[in-house]
Amino acid sequence: MRLILPLLFGLAGFVVLAALGLWQLQRMEWKQGAIAEIEARIGADPVPVAAVLDPETDNFRPVIVEGRISGPPIRVLGAWRSAGSGFKVIVPLQTAQRTLMVDLGIVPLETSTEALRARLPEGPIRVTGNLNWPDDLNAGTPSPEGDIWYARDVPTLAPVMGTDPVMVVARDVTPPAGPTPVPVGVEGIPNNHLGYAVQWFGLALVWLGMTLFLLWRIRRRTL
Repeated sequence: MRLILPLLFGLAGFVVLAALGLWQLQRMEWKQGAIAEIEARIGADPVPVAAVLDPETDNFRPVIVEGRISGPPIRVLGAWRSAGSGFKVIVPLQTAQRTLMVDLGIVPLETSTEALRARLPEGPIRVTGNLNWPDDLNAGTPSPEGDIWYARDVPTLAPVMGTDPVMVVARDVTPPAGPTPVPVGVEGIPNNHLGYAVQWFGLALVWLGMTLFLLWRIRRRTL
């Protein structure tokens, strides 16, 4: 009887921890499928921007837009995938149907607002890229300082820039607008489930080892 309760408790803990590890492996498989689906969507043929958009189903959709830059740019400070630190340049683009935001790409930190504006085209431009509602915002994101922001927060940026809450991240801009385009990709999408699974399986093994050690100690005392 003295061995039964510790044995049951130990086995129950081991089963729970191992089940959590298996669950993380299932989550990893699901995440890999989701990333593959996003990657396929990113590489599809570009289409005109639809009149009605859904941030869930239209995120990463390739599009082509043509229009004129209709207002001053906003700079978003950050460290960007494959491009390093710099300012992302967001501009309002007036098309025949709507005004939306375009992420033109990145410029060096030393680029002033005046120099940036001087390099932006005054005539029509053609942008090939992907619809995107970035998830840059977090609890530690500072408030904007003038034309410098710290996250591409589309719902908040839209009324400030006088646009619809829609952003196109440029892959190619014709004629070139100055910033270096940083196209969307799957590199920044986290998939840490394998690491979590290893942790849970490791805890399960530790729990099992502690249980066996406890049973051994109890058995020694009863002999």
